[in-house]
Amino acid sequence: MPIARPAAPVVIDAVELRVLHLPLVSPFTTSFGTETVREVIILRVRTPDGDGWGEIVTQHAPRYSSEYTQGAWDVTQRFLVPALWDAASIAGGSLAPEGVAGALRPFVGHRMAKAGLELAVLDAALRAERRALGEYLGAGTDRVASGVSVGIQRDPAALVDTVGDYLDQGYVRIKIKIKPGRDVADTAAVRDAYGAIPLQVDANSAYTLSDADTLAELDRFDLLLIEQPLQEDDIVDHATLAARLRTPVCLDESIVSAKAAADALALRAASIINIKAGRVGGYLEAVRIHDLCRAAGVPVWCGGMLETGIGRAANAALAALPGFTLPGDVSASDRFYARDIVTAPMVLEDGYVRVPTGPGIGVEIDPVALDDATVARVELRP
Repeated sequence: MPIARPAAPVVIDAVELRVLHLPLVSPFTTSFGTETVREVIILRVRTPDGDGWGEIVTQHAPRYSSEYTQGAWDVTQRFLVPALWDAASIAGGSLAPEGVAGALRPFVGHRMAKAGLELAVLDAALRAERRALGEYLGAGTDRVASGVSVGIQRDPAALVDTVGDYLDQGYVRIKIKIKPGRDVADTAAVRDAYGAIPLQVDANSAYTLSDADTLAELDRFDLLLIEQPLQEDDIVDHATLAARLRTPVCLDESIVSAKAAADALALRAASIINIKAGRVGGYLEAVRIHDLCRAAGVPVWCGGMLETGIGRAANAALAALPGFTLPGDVSASDRFYARDIVTAPMVLEDGYVRVPTGPGIGVEIDPVALDDATVARVELRP
């Protein structure tokens, strides 16, 4: 399902980058560490017709992936933004959003930085056309089911209490983080406490194939899926593990492109795929993965990276595509932030979040909140 109508090219007058520090409402613990403050890069693309906003979803340290804030900050300024201006110059002074990925292709990796730039250019172009991102991507609904990701808690009892709070708020699916030593007992506690709720677990690459017997113990809990149990480059081992488990294996960190998704499906390394636009290099590549999986009859869902209201709005638009048949991690803003940087933070309504319908990503920036969270800023001009 390719993009039905491309966006018009834009003239990029300047690109502003900001590093933000946003306190989390509670610590978020996974197999690779605990976050109490979300460090993120926000981009503003300035054009004669208005601004566009994007988000680079790197973290402070290269734990989830090899990308991290200072690396993205450097490569965006030194290589990626100049490449956009070079591409625009060749094209006569403007650049279409669909051309961003090609302009940045000579630079290896740095998919999160590329995705943030693409989103900012896309937002600017669609705002100028008074066209919503969801419409552009091919959204088939005006709201999406909202799941919540629950970090590793102090003990199983604390986990049960935390999950109960989110169920009371109306979230329709629970995902709990696991790691060796905090897996079977935690999952059993949640299942015993809440019965047949939609439940899945996320290992964030914390296991190896030698842990297959432990992971097989999770089969008895009737989980929706187990997400990324092994290292991101262990595609063959994931295929071996998937053949041993009844629980569907879902890949996250391993899926960095449509090519990686095709390879994983060909090897039967996954029967479900988590799509994160930042991880795969942008929303257009995310749509390509969606289309590939839909054609293969493979369910997909939209993962999250603790986005601000900018990325959260874009994720809702992506998750509204017809192949996203499982609830994703597009939670309400207050799941992570007491104060978001948009004027109308995303809220939960009967287990769903609304897909923004305004121009571009469909949200407006709160300039005071943005300034208050900013710890570094630079503006680049041709």
